[in-house]
Amino acid sequence: MSHAAEPTSTIIPCLRYRDAPAAIEWLCGAFGFEKRAVYADGDTVHHAELTFGNGMVMLGSVQAGSEWGGRIVQPDEVGGRQTQSPCVIVADVDAHYRRATAAGATIAIDIADQDYGGRGYACHDPEGHLWWFGSYDPWKAAP
Repeated sequence: MSHAAEPTSTIIPCLRYRDAPAAIEWLCGAFGFEKRAVYADGDTVHHAELTFGNGMVMLGSVQAGSEWGGRIVQPDEVGGRQTQSPCVIVADVDAHYRRATAAGATIAIDIADQDYGGRGYACHDPEGHLWWFGSYDPWKAAP
């Protein structure tokens, strides 16, 4: 019996954006994501997959009346607060920080060495989603 290949990443954050086409371009330019797939009708993105290393985020447009989208609020609807945040492991945190800030990312927690190891920073994208970028790799750290 043949089995499908094991997925590269078994947990994939999903985000919604009011201007998903602009968000895709910004995430690729500012954070270094690459487009894997984008399914859209004009300015409405039904589903997009952006990769970074062996990880991925999926995103789509905010759509009124959507069963999935109706369960998600945008950061500006809840005072900029978040209930979750993607964490992305990067090889050169300082270079990534410079790239993101040059593209207009709003820094929430400035870049610094972390007590638990590695170096990292937190920022907001143009629609207010909170992201963490750091060099700490929990898969390589001793438990």
